[in-house]
Amino acid sequence: MRSRLKLGLALAGAGAAAVTAVWPDWIELVFHWSPDHGSGSAEWLIVVAAVLTAVTSSTLAAIEWRRLQDA
Repeated sequence: MRSRLKLGLALAGAGAAAVTAVWPDWIELVFHWSPDHGSGSAEWLIVVAAVLTAVTSSTLAAIEWRRLQDA
């Protein structure tokens, strides 16, 4: 169950990174607020954080999956 949660988190992080990289203005459109006043730095910070979340979560899910397969 935990490995599925980590895999879901990895997919959500990858999706958020992809959406933000392709459509960086979604934050302003959805929340009607510009955290970086149009410079784009907040969007790239979100991309980096989402990619790190995806990589970390998928790595932890793979480790747990292998551990369950060995048991």
